[in-house]
Amino acid sequence: MGNYSLIVLDFETTGLSPDCGDRAIEIGAVLIRNNEIVDRFQSLMNPGMRISSFIEDYTGITNKMLSSAPPVAEVMKKFAIFMAQHHLVAHNASFDRRFLDAELQRINKKRCQEIACSMLISRRVYPDAPSHSLESLVRLRKLKTSGVHHRALADAEMTGHLWISMVRDIKAVYQLKQVSFSAMQQLAKVSKAAAPNYLKRLSAELG
Repeated sequence: MGNYSLIVLDFETTGLSPDCGDRAIEIGAVLIRNNEIVDRFQSLMNPGMRISSFIEDYTGITNKMLSSAPPVAEVMKKFAIFMAQHHLVAHNASFDRRFLDAELQRINKKRCQEIACSMLISRRVYPDAPSHSLESLVRLRKLKTSGVHHRALADAEMTGHLWISMVRDIKAVYQLKQVSFSAMQQLAKVSKAAAPNYLKRLSAELG
């Protein structure tokens, strides 16, 4: 149960919504196995359109960098192979899920697994954190960071370390040997107030 593998992914994009014509411009992902990062995937991708100066400033990704990047479809085909059947995680998953689904749809592929949201889970594991943004949680938990924010691989790595930290902390506090992916997914769905009881119940069932 603790030996599941999962992919933590992060997109940088031209804007907030694929429904408004926005596209992915970078993907970063890490593969976690046995609660350790064991592989990485990263690529810029050319969306076939210019990006705004706001996005250039926010991400540090320039139009010049994208002009020599491979097309989105080419990168997404490679990522679909990397993603395979692994469980998926993202921080603020509803955002990344929309872009993942939209870009997969363009290459006639479909996601078959759910995406767990590390931000929702962090609100239940660290309810007293001043903020549940990735940067804030990385500082709070003193997690490993490259110091770069808003680049896909750096954010995916930080989210990966956050996931590992949350699993470790749940194990330590509730004396659990394993915390399954489905238990983490379920934790995101219970209310913040009900989270401690849910974890105590899990501990009693598995203890």
